[in-house]
Order: sequence, then C-alpha cells, then structure tokens
Amino acid sequence: MPTIIALLFASILIFFPGYAIAAGGTSQYKPQLSFTNDNLTGKDFSGKNLQTAEFTTCKLDNTNFTGADLTGVVISSAILKGTNFHGTNVTQGLLDQVRFVDADLSDAVFVEAMMLRSTFKNVKIAGADFSSAILGKVEQQELCKIATGVNPKTGVSTRDSLECK
Repeated sequence: MPTIIALLFASILIFFPGYAIAAGGTSQYKPQLSFTNDNLTGKDFSGKNLQTAEFTTCKLDNTNFTGADLTGVVISSAILKGTNFHGTNVTQGLLDQVRFVDADLSDAVFVEAMMLRSTFKNVKIAGADFSSAILGKVEQQELCKIATGVNPKTGVSTRDSLECK
C-alpha cells in the first residue's frame, strides 16, 4: 500500500510540477530556483541552500553539490555523470529518471527521497542514508552489494537504510 501511495504522489509531482495552491489561499508556490534544459556541467553548488530547487532535463555532469542542502529538490530526466553529492542532504527529494554514473553519493542523506526509475552505475555510497527512500527493487538490491559505512549525520548504516539482507 505505501508503494501505491508513493507512486500516486510521484505521478502528481511529475504531471503538475512546480505549482501548488496553498490551503485557504490563492498564491502559487514557485521553487527557489528552477533550471530547465540548462547545461550546468561543472557548476559548483557546494554548500549552497538549494531547498526545493528544480532541475529538469539539465546536463549535470561533474556538477559539485558537496554539502549542499537539496531538501525537497526535484531532479528529473537527467544524467549525473561524475556528479558529487558527498554529504548532501536530499531529504524528501524527487529524483525521477535520474541516471547516476560514476557519481559520489557518499555520506549523503536521501531520507524519504523518491528515486523510482533512477539507476546507479559505478557509484560511491559509503555512509549514505536511504532510510524510507523509495527505490526500484533491482536498484535497491544492486546498491546493497556495495553498501558500507555509517552516515555521520544520521548515525544510520547504509546497509540498514537500504534494508539489505
């Protein structure tokens, strides 16, 4: 049942990204930053507050997000080759159709992140926390093969957060 609810929520975010009407009001929500079809190759976002930012079909190769706050971020339809997420907070992020290739996700916090349809190839995940993150079953099993370490911020082991057996 939680998977169905998560898929419904992800579908809503995909088909209606970026805008929501607040209860009791008519103002529209807009993300702090929004990038669409931008080439952000090699850009340095390290340590930045990027909460609720949107990156849609952006080129993010070798982009540095080290230690950035990406809480509630939306990254959709992107290849992140050589991208550095070391120590990044991606809590409650939506990462849809993201291909992580040769990326450093070590010590990152992906708590409650929606990562369905995302893939991982040759990534570093030592110390990453995926607690309550929603991943495809095959991807979760593949990540379990390389899961080591404990997240320095949450104190949760990577293997436990991925529910490895």
